Amino acid sequence: MIFRISWKNVWRSKKRSGIVIAAIALGLWGGLFAAGVMDGMGETMVNSAIERELTHIQIHAPGFRDEKEIGMVIPGADTVLAFVSGLPSVYAVTGRCIIDGMASSPSSSQGVMIKGIVPSAEESATAIRKEIVEGSYLDSAGSNAIIIGKKLAEKLDVRVRSKIVLTFQNPDGSLVYGAFRVAGIFQTASSQYDGLTLYVTQHDLFPLLGSSMIHEIGIRLASAASVPDVLDKVQKRFPSLEVLSWRELAPELKITADSTSVFMNIFLGIILTALLFGITNTMLMSVLDRVREFGMLMAVGMKRRQVFLMVMMETVFLSLTGGITGMLLGAGTIASLQRSGIDLSAFSAGLAYYGIGSILVPTVPTSTYPVLTVMIIATAVLAAIYPALKVIQLRPATAIRTY
Repeated sequence: MIFRISWKNVWRSKKRSGIVIAAIALGLWGGLFAAGVMDGMGETMVNSAIERELTHIQIHAPGFRDEKEIGMVIPGADTVLAFVSGLPSVYAVTGRCIIDGMASSPSSSQGVMIKGIVPSAEESATAIRKEIVEGSYLDSAGSNAIIIGKKLAEKLDVRVRSKIVLTFQNPDGSLVYGAFRVAGIFQTASSQYDGLTLYVTQHDLFPLLGSSMIHEIGIRLASAASVPDVLDKVQKRFPSLEVLSWRELAPELKITADSTSVFMNIFLGIILTALLFGITNTMLMSVLDRVREFGMLMAVGMKRRQVFLMVMMETVFLSLTGGITGMLLGAGTIASLQRSGIDLSAFSAGLAYYGIGSILVPTVPTSTYPVLTVMIIATAVLAAIYPALKVIQLRPATAIRTY
């Protein structure tokens, strides 16, 4: 009976309850939208890095990531590639030869990271082919072809069909020169990556080096959930190699991925804290308007704990009505934006510095909604304590004479 009476009491003053419900709904709608944008940015950074070149798992010789020495190759790379390719959760595998060198054009020079790849394998493991904005990918170009980032092309002042000379050291320490022609220009979500990276085929690079060498193996999985299982299998099979997941390879992305949900809950908590005072004020006004009614209820035998519970339930019902409305509005807005995304091309230059694409897709994990529901109930309970205490402190005889 207490629950039924509490629900009816919520709607005794429709205007006042409607204003509070609207305030809660709009507050949570705005909070969920902002949280969705925040989570979308973090997810975009992580996915962009994985698709660009990070992949889910990478294999190196011990110390290569720190030293970048040309001689630190993966021993038995073909065996490693064959084993990894046979794992059921693996979507694609690519072997890379990575060398620090210098790229020179008639007008400028720039230090670069040279990546020797097998075009078909790299295309399956990363999205580099999709990022070509001018020219063509390596598999449709002739010999001594090269693809470079747009930022690097601007620094070197080159375009498709321009000639570039690469200079680097071979394993014995002597300098090697190679002339390449730009087949394509790519543009990823990271301007820093585009300003330092270029790709050539291993078929063209290995003759200059005098031998075949693989410094890095990138593993792309069908699902990110398979990372721990595949990581464990590869580490056990090749204990002498350094096998790391994307979280270990890019700790800044790990922090972003792990902290997004925490920041989201804190942000929503701040919004609910602000709403708490509004709810408290509304319930206190409601209680003070009904002093005589509460006095009569206690006079005819309603226990103080029942009156206390009734006020608490009114506040919870009021808050949940506004909260559920706000969550539905927020979920609907985010779902509609997930189809088209938010176009941030006006800020693309600044976003590219942090590896964020110009199309942002807001996301809110499904697990957020149950947590938010609990937070709303907790807020309602806190907001109801003071008004409910004021009620149970009333003296029935005095309250009945109040008009």
